[in-house]
Amino acid sequence: MLTTLFWLFLAVVLYTYVGYAGVVWAWAWLLRPAPAVAGGSEPFEPEVTLVVPAYNEADILEAKIRNCLALDYPCAKLRLLFITDGSTDHSARVLARFPLVQHLHQPQRAGKSMAENRAIRHVRTPFVVFTDCNTLLNPEAVRRLVRHYADPRVGAVSGEKRVQADGSTAGAGEGLYWRYESLLKRCDSAISSLMGAAGELVSFRTALFRPLEADTILDDFVQSMRIVADGYRVVYEPGAYATEPPSFSLREELKRKVRICAGGWQAMTRLPGLLNPVRQPVITFLYASHRVLRWSLTPLLLALLLPLSAVLAANQGGVYALALAGQLAFYAAAGLGWALASRGRPAGRLLVPLYFTLMHVAVFQGFWRFVRRAQPAAWDKARRATVATA
Repeated sequence: MLTTLFWLFLAVVLYTYVGYAGVVWAWAWLLRPAPAVAGGSEPFEPEVTLVVPAYNEADILEAKIRNCLALDYPCAKLRLLFITDGSTDHSARVLARFPLVQHLHQPQRAGKSMAENRAIRHVRTPFVVFTDCNTLLNPEAVRRLVRHYADPRVGAVSGEKRVQADGSTAGAGEGLYWRYESLLKRCDSAISSLMGAAGELVSFRTALFRPLEADTILDDFVQSMRIVADGYRVVYEPGAYATEPPSFSLREELKRKVRICAGGWQAMTRLPGLLNPVRQPVITFLYASHRVLRWSLTPLLLALLLPLSAVLAANQGGVYALALAGQLAFYAAAGLGWALASRGRPAGRLLVPLYFTLMHVAVFQGFWRFVRRAQPAAWDKARRATVATA
């Protein structure tokens, strides 16, 4: 029995982090070339509203506004809306210098989801783009996003998140993770639909936007997956990207990951229909493999592999002793990497075990926070490194 459990647990872990990537890569490759976006010879340039939630972001507001004004899209068709609910800094004074920008503000802070719910009531265009204040967009971002809406089957389009390299261990780990995640997003989108949009840059058909519950933690993920559940595609567009500075430190990155994992558990409870293979079998496969396993079962099995290997190694030795030694060495490398990073030194080759272990620590902390309902919707922002302004 213990031997069977060991190989079963190992198979699930390897499938989640290696096998699934291979499966969807091969599947997407077989579907090449991707269907061309519908439309005639005239460029598809509908009216769009760009919404920027900004809580106490006065120090970087001007850089963000100028970045938005520099977007390669017809000025008459692009409306800019900044919402600063709850901000207590001088954001209003900064925004007042830009008359082309519509500014929404109320003294109460209710969290990003409620700010987006309030902002959408002021959107009069058929398409809306949300982007975080601490990101910079490439000039073609809006144009590359909205071109997909010439296809009526597309309900949302997500851009790519890129992490600025700053030489830190936190930045290197986050950048490595997002390169891996971007590969999966490209494949999921090519096969059927993206399994969750990136809130740094995401667009929707305005008519499909549903008001979110006040306590929603992962607004971008829940909103986009509800559109998938309604039968629309969510497309990944890597040609539209938002560049964001990395977390200030590994502790700040852990803080951010814990919030995401708590939100992942919340999202799974609110999206039960996506696990019904009768209705959308391909979507169920992608969602369960890419999201549900990584947020729930696989981290538990990975943790159980260590004591299970120890018992089998003591009784049978051989391959189980090697498995135990490998896991101990991996976690020791992660601990050493954390110690180096805490002293401001680069983790080097220890980066992979360090960041992988950090993500799984976050899963368990996030789950505990979820069951205690201790993760507020108006969360404390993780500190970021200095934002580039060019």
